[in-house]
Amino acid sequence: MKRSFLLYFFITLAGLILIARLFQLQVINGADLDPNHNATVKVIYDYPERGYIFDRNEKLLVANQLSYDVMVVPSEVEPLDTIEFCNLLKIDIDYFKRKYKTAKNYSPWLPSVFLKQLAKEDFAFLQEKLHKFKGFYIQKRSIRNYPINSAANVLGYISEVNELEAKNNPNFQQGELIGSSGVEKSYDSILRGIKGKKFLRRNRLNKIIGKYKNGEFDTLAVNGQDITLTIDSELQQYGELLMSGKRGAIVAIEPKTGEILALVSAPTYNPNMMVGRKRSKNSVILMDPENPDKPTFDRALLATYAPGSPFKLINALIGLQEGVIDENSYVYCYGGYQYGNKKSDFQKCHCNIFGGPIKLHRAIAKSCNSYFSTAYRKIIDNAESASIGMDTWSNHVKSFGLGNYLGYDLPIGNRGLIPDGKYYDSRYKYSWGPTTNISNAIGQGEILTTPIQLANVTAAIANKGYFFTPHVLKKTVGENVKDPKFTVEKRTTIDSKYFDPIIEGMHEVFKTGTGRLSKVNGIDIVGKTGTSENFAIINGVRKQLKDHSILIAFAPKDDPKIAIAIFVENGGYGSTIAAPITSLMIEKYLHKKITGKNRKWIEKSMIHLSLKDVYHQKDLITETEFKD
Repeated sequence: MKRSFLLYFFITLAGLILIARLFQLQVINGADLDPNHNATVKVIYDYPERGYIFDRNEKLLVANQLSYDVMVVPSEVEPLDTIEFCNLLKIDIDYFKRKYKTAKNYSPWLPSVFLKQLAKEDFAFLQEKLHKFKGFYIQKRSIRNYPINSAANVLGYISEVNELEAKNNPNFQQGELIGSSGVEKSYDSILRGIKGKKFLRRNRLNKIIGKYKNGEFDTLAVNGQDITLTIDSELQQYGELLMSGKRGAIVAIEPKTGEILALVSAPTYNPNMMVGRKRSKNSVILMDPENPDKPTFDRALLATYAPGSPFKLINALIGLQEGVIDENSYVYCYGGYQYGNKKSDFQKCHCNIFGGPIKLHRAIAKSCNSYFSTAYRKIIDNAESASIGMDTWSNHVKSFGLGNYLGYDLPIGNRGLIPDGKYYDSRYKYSWGPTTNISNAIGQGEILTTPIQLANVTAAIANKGYFFTPHVLKKTVGENVKDPKFTVEKRTTIDSKYFDPIIEGMHEVFKTGTGRLSKVNGIDIVGKTGTSENFAIINGVRKQLKDHSILIAFAPKDDPKIAIAIFVENGGYGSTIAAPITSLMIEKYLHKKITGKNRKWIEKSMIHLSLKDVYHQKDLITETEFKD
């Protein structure tokens, strides 16, 4: 009797504990239960339309088009005729097994993309048949469309959230579309919008029986915001046209604001190739590491080059600031600069083969290596030690934004290299001097810069000592960018008074110097050319290939509206390709068209000029020397 009492007592106690626990879960804690993680609740997402992207003149660059994805919830799938299903979706059995396994491993209860981006005609046919296959349904969403085949490197592309990203970020679902590169990535939070959610109750048989808590937790989708870029799409397209058949970059900036007018990387690709069912196949081709053209590699932001002769301008400015030269300082140049005792310690120059004194103005116009090597040596020697002098030089150079990422609003970049005293101390064990790295005087040596950095330097010179951080976002929701990061000027370490003689010398380049054949009537262009001699080892023999071509410029001289840097790999002398392309870009932006028989001939020749035969040579180990 006593044992029976104890048995009934424990059964009753267990029942009371179970009832109390159920009361706690369903009544007390039920109000706080997260429906997103409740197995009895099905979540349906309503994806918003992504914001549109416009250029500075309100021309549409990126729009949306409707897409249809086949979704699967593995726990709801019932036995089906796999062959019929695969024929319906135009897939094979292996694809079915692989995608179903992936979805089940991700989550049996959550929806996954089974087949993405159906064609409209396939969607209409499938919609009538899909009801036969439980656990599968169609979800509408918008994907990108690019009305203009241009600026792929700037705009970027969107891609699906993978399983790892979805698990690490509760705000994302596997298969959801997010920005992966370019503007799409930088401003994804603005463009993406907020997805809506509907919570539905399931019964013990996993069937939908109504809204969860009468829709208390349901939310509506909020479409993404439109944004306007600083890019001038006509100038961007024109730059891409001029760079067709070539490798390199063009970066154009509005000096007064830091707004990027054009960011050309060549070769490029059609941004529509990264949309739709063919995207996977196209991305393999475009991103193939064996592809020598590397169309997805943004040369404007990532490629680093020795800046060559345009860097002489910075050395001149530092020399003026440090007081080691002035406008009347002169050197005698006899075909080069002898910086050591050996015969090989000679830096060739072509500015003045007959000798004679050369002052700053002429040194810039004729790009005299002897003048700038002398100035550089004086800068380094103007300190207690070479290392301290090098630090002084390096700090001045870095104030122009070189050796840094600049802080622009695109997600990729390369800081380049500006050496300092510590850099050479570690290399030469404190036993070195200005002649050790005399190549720095003419933009060679260890110096590495990106095209956008050179364009920013040009803007700083145009502004006589300051610049704004380059950026591509102009406005959102009709309001101009107010971020102080992009609206507060950054000053260099050079006093504004020292820029006038530099600008006058640059002006002479297009009046009587290496850029004179690319003059534009009615526009005072101020610039500096550069040329890179390019050597390669072919079958063990050192041979000279076609030179690289560099130019920086701004215009008009007295009211700069555009600053530009151009780098054409294997493009020859700076005056032969970079200069005409620069002048065409400037004329196109300021005058909106190219006028004059001669100018149209130059335009046609640049458009049709191809360097593909040079680029397609195999097994080249490239070495580079710079001259002007």
